Amino acid sequence: VQLVESGGGLVQAGGSLRLSCAVSGDTFGDYAIAWFRQAPGKEREKISCFSNYDYSTYYADFVKGRFTISRDNARNTVHLQMNSLKPEDTAVYSCNAYRAFLNRQYWGQGTQVTVSS
Repeated sequence: VQLVESGGGLVQAGGSLRLSCAVSGDTFGDYAIAWFRQAPGKEREKISCFSNYDYSTYYADFVKGRFTISRDNARNTVHLQMNSLKPEDTAVYSCNAYRAFLNRQYWGQGTQVTVSS
C-alpha cells in the first residue's frame, strides 16, 4: 500500500491549506485513514481520522472547528482542510492507513506545513 501526501507549504497565520492523501495498492474501502503530525522536538500526535466502517470522524480537541477531514472513495483520496491556521500547527503532516481486520498500517512520507506569525 502506498500513501502520497500533497498540499503542504508555507502560509500565514489565519490562512488555509488543503492536504491530500492518495492511497494505492489495495482496496481503499478496507482502510481507515488518519492524519498525524509531528513538530520538531515533539511526539507525533493524531489529528483526525475517517472510519471506513461507519464513516464516522474523529478530531483532536486542538483542531476541532478548524480542520475538516473528507474521503473521496472514487479517487482513493482523503483530504484534510485546514482553516484558521496557527503557528503552533507547524509540523510534518503524515497520513496513515489502517486495516483493522489484519491489524496492519501504512504511512506516507509526510508533507511539511509551516505557519508564519
